[in-house]
Amino acid sequence: MTSFALIEAAAERLAGHARRTPLLSSPFLDEIAGRPVFVKPECLQHTGSFKFRGAWNAVSALRPDGVIAFSSGNHAQGVALAARMHGIPAVIVMPADAPAIKIDNTRALGAEVVLYDRATEDRDAIGARLAAERGLTLIKPFDMAEVIAGQGTTGLEIAEQAAEAGVTEGEVLVPCGGGGLTAGIALALDARAPGLRVRTAEPEGFDDVARALAAGVVQRNARLSGSICDAIVTPAPGDLTWPVIRRLCGAGHVVSDAEALRAMALAHDRLKIVLEPGGAVALAAALFRPGSGPVIAVASGGNVDRAMMARALST
Repeated sequence: MTSFALIEAAAERLAGHARRTPLLSSPFLDEIAGRPVFVKPECLQHTGSFKFRGAWNAVSALRPDGVIAFSSGNHAQGVALAARMHGIPAVIVMPADAPAIKIDNTRALGAEVVLYDRATEDRDAIGARLAAERGLTLIKPFDMAEVIAGQGTTGLEIAEQAAEAGVTEGEVLVPCGGGGLTAGIALALDARAPGLRVRTAEPEGFDDVARALAAGVVQRNARLSGSICDAIVTPAPGDLTWPVIRRLCGAGHVVSDAEALRAMALAHDRLKIVLEPGGAVALAAALFRPGSGPVIAVASGGNVDRAMMARALST
């Protein structure tokens, strides 16, 4: 079970290794949203997403001889880099339809990549089998206490930076797949900045967490492919993440692909940062969904290929 104490311990392990990403703002975005908008650009984190935080914390806490992970790309790269920095081998199980840049980058970081069909094969089963066969430690993408705690360090930074900006009450919107980042940030803010309420953001058709929050029980996505927001497409919230999300998060937001693309373009034009579609859904919700008071959007990743970025900039 993840606790705030584990997040504090993760912060100590990550000190000097993870980047402390800034809190950005733009009057142009404030005007669109009709309220103050702040953006936490985890696209500037090592490997281009927040995933490095959880990967580093898990590897440094567990000290395995070798690791295995399954991921559409961002967790893959985070684990690959953390493993390389610790001098241990990494095997990454990735969907064959993941963006080529994510597959290529994972290999470039020294990991062995095993591809699978996410529509017909079970990545959890593949990962468990390879872990057993090769004696590797499985680093889960979200449903693992050490990973959630590492992601929670994002929330510690948000609490400190929001206070510096004079923001003590408001919403914190988080792109949500399996819920590791969401749960970690929610736990951190509950302890350090209880006036900031976490809300999830997901793409249309893959909004299992928003539906679960509305129903009060876990919901599953009917499909596991077909969204441009590949980084946050998962079957359902995790066993560890869901109880935290249910207890601490407000109602979830759902955005369209078109809104995610528009948010990517605005982030590029007004903040000079590059986001991938899944990493832009929280910003899209902040800009295009009604609300009052300050809002902080986590820009969770920026690993986008040129074709998708060109598509966003042409909107």
